[in-house]
Parts: sequence; structure tokens; C-alpha cells
Amino acid sequence: MEAVFQPRHQFQPWIIFFYLNLMHILFADKFPLKQLEMLQTAGHNTDYRPELQAADLPRFVPGKDALIVRSTNISRMTIEAANQLKIIVRAGAGTNTIDKAAASDNGILVCNVPGKNAAAVAELAFGLLLSIDRRIPDNVSEIRKGVWNKKRFSAAQGVMGKTLGIVGAGSIGMCVAERAQAFGMKILMVKKASRSEKILKRMEQLGVEEVKDLKELAMNSDVITVHVPSVPATRNLISEEFLSWMKSDSILLNTSRGEIIDEEALLGALSSKPMRAGLDVYVNEPAAPTGEFRSKLAQHPNVYGTHHIGASTFQAQNAVANGVVEILKAYEKGKVLNRVN
Repeated sequence: MEAVFQPRHQFQPWIIFFYLNLMHILFADKFPLKQLEMLQTAGHNTDYRPELQAADLPRFVPGKDALIVRSTNISRMTIEAANQLKIIVRAGAGTNTIDKAAASDNGILVCNVPGKNAAAVAELAFGLLLSIDRRIPDNVSEIRKGVWNKKRFSAAQGVMGKTLGIVGAGSIGMCVAERAQAFGMKILMVKKASRSEKILKRMEQLGVEEVKDLKELAMNSDVITVHVPSVPATRNLISEEFLSWMKSDSILLNTSRGEIIDEEALLGALSSKPMRAGLDVYVNEPAAPTGEFRSKLAQHPNVYGTHHIGASTFQAQNAVANGVVEILKAYEKGKVLNRVN
């Protein structure tokens, strides 16, 4: 028999006032001051500790009603240490860093804020594409050293008229498609019967062409950009076989999750043909915001890498923070938004 989710708290009208004034919220990642003050003004007790690491959380979650995180891992140990936690909100879309099964086992809601940072991630994807095509980082590095080499750096394909294959037609994938149209690119996506009428209409407006499968997408794209969540079905989706289908001089972009790409296979492909990659995410990237990171892939000469910064713009963080406030306000009134468990 299918298990039924039982939240720790059943809402009754008489306790709404209690929640409006006494909800104790732990912020275990950075959160904009404006939205933090909005919650404080509403009467909530906020414990702002952006320096916390995953291992610290079991000591800090007891006594908290809500937990807000961005990238910090939430383990079963943390969840079982929480004696009155009722809701975890991921200030972003992906919830692969949260043990959702453990949360369900303990009657804790897990909610996310999807789509709010889509524009920021799409902007970085295009930033990586343009940087690769025009070799902007290398230009900057050379000219800072006092080296002038217009002849070398004038060799670029340009993106207008190129074909962009988008893996994933969610909020970010569609934001990328909008920008690709503005750059005069042809856009391909894999045909799926499950897409909503709204998405299909938007695809039609943007001139997106559908192909039957990933193989056809890879073989016909000059650039491939990946925008899918990290779930078991997408792990190593960009496999050795997929990479073998890609054009020899193509570009691969990944601003989703590192686990989507088989890194060893990509290293092999980068060394065997003149393809290039723009990566914002990696397998086993550091959990801490600063520190040492040794990665053969990130250090490969055909890779331009960034530091998992796709969603890290002020515009995106404010939009996500407003989404978090919206979820908490709805929860006060007995409504649950964007539940993922």
C-alpha cells in the first residue's frame, strides 16, 4: 500500500497566530537582508547562520520550525536531530542535496523555489558559449601580460546560424531558447509527449525544432547545453556514447549538475577530438564556498570553467528569496507551495 505523507503539524485556525509570531527559522546559507527583515517584521524568530556546514546542522536544528538552505546538504542525521522541524525550503530548484525520503519518514515537508533563477543560469550558459567561441578569458589573460595577438584571437566561428541542442525544456531550458533565438541560432529539443500545451506553444513561438532522440540531437548540434535535474535517470546522461555522437568541433555546456556528465568520458572526448566545453558544475565539487579544488576536467585546456555560480546574481537571489518568503507565508495559512516530497 502506498505510504501517505503525514505532516508533523495539522493546521487548526487557532494556531495561525502562533505561527505568525513564533516560527523559529534557521538560515543555513546566505539569504538577502531585505527578505530576512520581512520575516522578522512579521514576527518570526530568525537564526541567520550562513557559515554553517552540513556537519554542523545536527547541533543547530533542534528547536527550529523551518530550515532554509541553498546548497548545504541536509542528511538523514540532520533531519532526525530536528525535534520540531516542520518544513525545509530549498532556496532554488534542485533538491538533490536534501534527503527527501528521510524528511518524509519524519513528517517534514520539503519545498523548493523553481524557475526564479532561470534567467541567471541561462545568462551564464550564454556567457560560457561566447567566452569559448571568442576565447575571451585567454584574450584577457594575454593582454594583461602585455601581449597583443589580434591574428590569433580573430579566429572565431560566431554563434549566429549555429544549431543549439537543448537537453531539458524546463524553465532554464526555455530561457536559454529565448536567448538563442535572439542570437539567431537554430534550436533543437528532443520530442516528448508529456510536455504541456504552454511549453509546446512557447517552443513554437521560438521556432524550436523537435528531434526524435538524444542521438539525433547530438549529431545535428554545433552546441549542446544541458538543463536537467540530478536524478537517477539523468546520472551520466552525457555518456561516452552521447559524446561520440557529437560533432568533432562542437561545444558542450553544463550549468545543471556535475553528475549529469560522465567526466572520464568527457576527458577522453576532449583529448581525442577538437571539441570544447563550458562547465559551471563538477562531480565532487567542494561543498564549502572557498577552498582547494583539483579537477583534471576543470583544468583541461579545452575547458572554460566557472565556480558553480549559475544562479548567483543579485537579481536571481532576490527573486528566489521572495519565493521563500511566499512559501513561508503560505505555510502560516495552512497551504503548502512547491512540495517535492
